[in-house]
Amino acid sequence: MKLNNDEFKKQLEQFISFRGIDIVLHLKDGTTVELDKNRQMEGDVVIKMGRDGIQASVSVEEIVKADFFAA
Repeated sequence: MKLNNDEFKKQLEQFISFRGIDIVLHLKDGTTVELDKNRQMEGDVVIKMGRDGIQASVSVEEIVKADFFAA
């Protein structure tokens, strides 16, 4: 399903809050970022947290698509 930017951001925020879902983000540069349970969204930035703090931060603008998996 193709969403506009605001719809995508709103849906992504909802899925980020569900801890039983793993998320894989596909970025414009061809890389992927796997988000485990320790993640959050601040404004237009998705943050992947690790034991030592922030491991990765991705702007919503950089995301081409997201895959969601039940964990």
